Amino acid sequence: MALDQDKLMDFVHRFVGDLGATMTAGNVVVGHQTGLYAGLANGGPATGDELAARTGTDPRYVTEWLRGQAAAGYVSYDAANHRYSLTPEQAYVLADPGGAVNAPGAFTFALGTLRAQPRVTEAFRTGAGIGWHEHDADVFAGCEQFFRPGYAAHLVAEWLPALDGVVDKLRAGASVADAGCGLGASTVLMAAEYPRSRFTGSDYHAGSIETARKRAAEAGVSDRVAFEVAPADGFSGSGYDLVTTFDCLHDMGDPAGAAARVRRALKPDGTWMIVEPAAGDAVPDNLNPVGRVYYSFSTFLCLPNARSQQGGYLLGAQAGETAIGQLVREAGFGSFRRAAQTPFNLVYEARP
Repeated sequence: MALDQDKLMDFVHRFVGDLGATMTAGNVVVGHQTGLYAGLANGGPATGDELAARTGTDPRYVTEWLRGQAAAGYVSYDAANHRYSLTPEQAYVLADPGGAVNAPGAFTFALGTLRAQPRVTEAFRTGAGIGWHEHDADVFAGCEQFFRPGYAAHLVAEWLPALDGVVDKLRAGASVADAGCGLGASTVLMAAEYPRSRFTGSDYHAGSIETARKRAAEAGVSDRVAFEVAPADGFSGSGYDLVTTFDCLHDMGDPAGAAARVRRALKPDGTWMIVEPAAGDAVPDNLNPVGRVYYSFSTFLCLPNARSQQGGYLLGAQAGETAIGQLVREAGFGSFRRAAQTPFNLVYEARP
C-alpha cells in the first residue's frame, strides 16, 4: 500500500510533538517541586548556574532542564546573554498556584493517572473496573490542583449567581450539601464566601475526606463545614437549599441513584448545581484539544471507576448535556437548564 509521504510526515510531526509533550509533563512537575519556576518568576532572568544557586539545585541538571523548557516554549531564552526567563503569561500558568490555570497541578494529575497504565491495559482485556480510591495519591492531589483554579475563578463570581435565587439564600443562611467533594476545594470556597450558611461535604474516599477536614481547618471555616465519608447516593441529611456535584456525576456507576438521592434531599424550592466537564452531545463536537484531554483522562479514570461500581452507567467525561439532562429528568426534576459555562466546564441548574 503506497504511503502519501506528506501525510506521513504530518503524522510523524504530530507524534513527535506528543512525545515531547509527554516528557515535558514530567519536567514541569520537577520544575514546580524544586521551585525552579518560582525562582525564575521571582528572581528574574537567570543562567542555569544562577537559577540553581537561587533554588539550591544542581547546575547541570537545571541547565538541561532550562534548555528543554525553552524548546517546549515553557520558558524564554535570550541567546545574547544566555539567560532564561518567564513571560508574565508563562509565570501566570506555571508559577502562580492561585491563578485560573495551574499547569503543574494538571501535569501532576496526568502523571499520577498514568501510573495505572498496567492495570488499565489489563482492564481493556477483562472489562474490570478500577476504583478511584485505588489510584496513586497524585491523582487526588493533582485533580484538586487541576480543577480548583477554575472553581476559584468562577464558582462565587459567576456560577452561583447564575442560579435562580441561590446567592440570596446563601447570604441569608442556607443548608448546602456538596456530594462527591473530593479534597473539599469547592466546599471550602463556598463556606469562605457565605459564613451564614452551613455546608456538608461528602465523598466515598476516606483519604480525601481526611484531607478535606484539614483544608477546612486551615481556611478557618470548620465552624460551618462538616465532612462525611459517604457515596453520592447515600449522603446524610435532608431539607437542603442547595446540593452541588462538581465534576463527579459522570464518574459514578449509578448516577441515577445519586440524582434520586439529591431529589429527595432538597427542599421543594431547592436547587441542584451540576458542574460537569465541557462537552458536546456528539463525538465530532468533542474532537478538539479539550475533548482530547477529557477523553484521555476518562479512559484511565472515569470509565474504570464507574465500571468498578454498581449501577451499570458508563457516561464518561464527555457525556454531554442531553445525557445529563435525561438523567436529571428521570430522577423527577421538573426543570433543567445550562446556567453557565467555561472552556473546561458546563454548569447546570436542576430544580424539583
